[in-house]
Amino acid sequence: MIAALGLLVGIVAGVLLRPEVPLALQPYLPIAVVAALDAVFGGLRAVLDGIFDDRVFVTSFASNAVVAGLIVYLGDQLGVGAQLSTGVVVVLGVRIFSNAASIRRHLLSA
Repeated sequence: MIAALGLLVGIVAGVLLRPEVPLALQPYLPIAVVAALDAVFGGLRAVLDGIFDDRVFVTSFASNAVVAGLIVYLGDQLGVGAQLSTGVVVVLGVRIFSNAASIRRHLLSA
C-alpha cells in the first residue's frame, strides 16, 4: 500500500512540477529508465518466487541506473556512445523480457 501511495504521489508531483532534465543529462535518461525497469521486473519476479529482499531491490534499482549511465558516459568519452547505448539497452532488454516471461509463467501456472 505504501509503494502504491508513493507511486501516486510521484506521478502527481511530476505532472504538477514538470521537472526538466538538464540538456547534458538527456542522453542518459532513457538508459536510466530502462535500467530501472530491469530492477522493477526483477523485483516483481522475486516477489512471485518468494525471495524478495528490499535491500537488494533498492541497491539493484540505483546501481543498475548508475552503472548503465557510466557505461554510456564512458562510450561518449571514447566516441562510441551510440554503440554502447545500444548494447546496454539490448542487455537490459533481454533481462526485462526474461523476467517478464518468468512472471508470466508463474502467473499462468498458479
